[in-house]
Amino acid sequence: MTELSFSEKYNLRTKQFAVQSILFYVNYCKKSEELKIIGKQYLRSSTSVAANFRAFTRGRSEAEKFSKLCIVLEEIDESVFWLELVEETHLIPTDYFLNLKNEAIELLKIISTARKNMKKQPIT
Repeated sequence: MTELSFSEKYNLRTKQFAVQSILFYVNYCKKSEELKIIGKQYLRSSTSVAANFRAFTRGRSEAEKFSKLCIVLEEIDESVFWLELVEETHLIPTDYFLNLKNEAIELLKIISTARKNMKKQPIT
């Protein structure tokens, strides 16, 4: 069994994060007007993570790839922000989205490190 490259692994992982985020929105974010507003913002940023990571993998130059990775980092950080708002306002029980929040924080750390390392050496 061959090991996946960074791009292949995180292309799948960010897409799965987007899928889980969509399901979270569908199942929990339509209960109040406040949740709808926050949920839509979260949905936009969390799905943008996967879309922009995919664009990163298809980048035509290192500069373009770096730019896309920066966008991925911004979007995942924004996703964490929206989940923190939901948590701090107690609009939804934390157990309903704790796994999503943990995955977002982990992706944030990984992408942040990848961006720092990309300046030193291109990522494949």
